[in-house]
Amino acid sequence: MTLLWSLYAATHKLIESVCHMTRAFLQCAWGNRMERRQLVEAGFRSTTLLGRLPRELSSKLLGERTVSLRQGETLFERGDAGDGCYWLRHGVVAIHATSAAGDQRTLAILGPDALIGELAMIDGLPRSASVAALRDCSLTFISRAAFRTMLRSQPELYMDIVAMLAARLRQSDEEMIASSFLTVRARVARALLQFAHHLGETTDTGRVRIQHKVTQSDLAAMAGVARESVSRTLGVWHKVKILEGSLRTRYLVDMRRLEREATAVEHPG
Repeated sequence: MTLLWSLYAATHKLIESVCHMTRAFLQCAWGNRMERRQLVEAGFRSTTLLGRLPRELSSKLLGERTVSLRQGETLFERGDAGDGCYWLRHGVVAIHATSAAGDQRTLAILGPDALIGELAMIDGLPRSASVAALRDCSLTFISRAAFRTMLRSQPELYMDIVAMLAARLRQSDEEMIASSFLTVRARVARALLQFAHHLGETTDTGRVRIQHKVTQSDLAAMAGVARESVSRTLGVWHKVKILEGSLRTRYLVDMRRLEREATAVEHPG
């Protein structure tokens, strides 16, 4: 099971690079004219794929529909038609997987500027996971049809996509190797930090209160470890005051110390 979650995370990062040009288009679409020009100039110089896209193509992509979600609403379910991807302008969403028995696990937490459902831009297959809003959200939909039209009009971009995928795959391999040396506590810390960064509020004491129910099963799925390991880790953090509170009262986190925990690696012997 741990290997499956690791492979999912690596694939998610790999495919995200293919839709990087969409994010840049959308960032250029909202904001004043000066900000738009600065974003275009900076982004188009740094990415060859962006630099070769005519303005008329980017404007077509920007003409897609806007979607609003209330907290708790579902964007799409696993198995739904993969007809495009979404750019998250505002809000926070969770990526979920559900077992045959109906048990739901959180795989990742995504915040503003994230691309959601980008696998569909490549293969057009049904959704591989479910996505639900943890906060009110505003998203922009980019259809696979518009993306494919862009590629047909600029076939040379296929080579750029292949190069980007190869580079991202190499990077994902390096990240997976590096993460294999992380301690269990470091993996759990990284999972908990996702909740803290996207759903946390800073208190008067400087600590961050996570305004969301965080289950041990979710942390285990996100960290790729056993739930019992999560339970032991949370127990240790409670003793040393890295973590306070509970599921009922919401967790209160010492972010600086938790971030240090997230970098711990296993030592041989």
